[in-house]
Amino acid sequence: MTEVLVIGSAGKTGRAVTRALVTRGARVRAAVRPGSRGMPYAAELASPVTVELTTGLGLEEAMRGVEAVYHLAPNVHPDEAGIAARVVESARAAGVSRFVYHSVLHPEDASMPHHVRKAEAEKVIHARLSAATVLRPAAYGQNLLDAALAGRMAVPYSIDAPFTNVDLDDVAEVAALVLTGPGHEGATHELCGPESLSVREQASIAGDVLGRPVDARRISLEEWTAGSGSAMSEQAREDLLAMFRAYDRDGLTGDASTLERLLGRPATPWSATVARAGYT
Repeated sequence: MTEVLVIGSAGKTGRAVTRALVTRGARVRAAVRPGSRGMPYAAELASPVTVELTTGLGLEEAMRGVEAVYHLAPNVHPDEAGIAARVVESARAAGVSRFVYHSVLHPEDASMPHHVRKAEAEKVIHARLSAATVLRPAAYGQNLLDAALAGRMAVPYSIDAPFTNVDLDDVAEVAALVLTGPGHEGATHELCGPESLSVREQASIAGDVLGRPVDARRISLEEWTAGSGSAMSEQAREDLLAMFRAYDRDGLTGDASTLERLLGRPATPWSATVARAGYT
């Protein structure tokens, strides 16, 4: 039975990857921050280990005996490359045979600073562990799912910009696949959904699935800053504002063929993501 260390285990991506790994029969060791008060899922799914990513404290113990590592850095962290260096060095020193880094679609896009930091982290990882696998997912369909279910999808960028949003469970299934199986050493996989849809189109589809109106509306950057952005650090807020401006110009799109090849089935469309959440 493969034992996998999941770094970033407490967030929605880490939880999804943990579930997918357990489904494939793997054991999960979940990295949690010092002072964490509990696990975000049932204890039988994963065993916790305390890790401080900004210093590397706890990484040596966390790596001991695992066969694979899934590394997802904290969202828009300013030291993503430094964290990546600490994690991959610990993995290499521990003789970990399989390392998977969760990056982002189009990390080379210089208009989004947090994308560029992921590109830098990719380089750091490959310089130290050439066999590492990189996953580059598009934005998740689940990012707007709660808003769709509530009937109001309000975003601080064009509601007509195109996105190939990917279902999070599809990403988690691929992550579990590459963490537990051979053939992906040194590979970089872009993971995109099967449809190019604007927020306006997503709202229309969600309304059809749910049988009730779902409104799509653009809000100003100022409104977002005063609301959702008000509790963030200045750096995180500026990173996301830059992302919204990039989305406004170009959206965020890619090709679903790699995801579907890895899954061995069609990728999950937005309508199915909504239906699954709306009727469960």
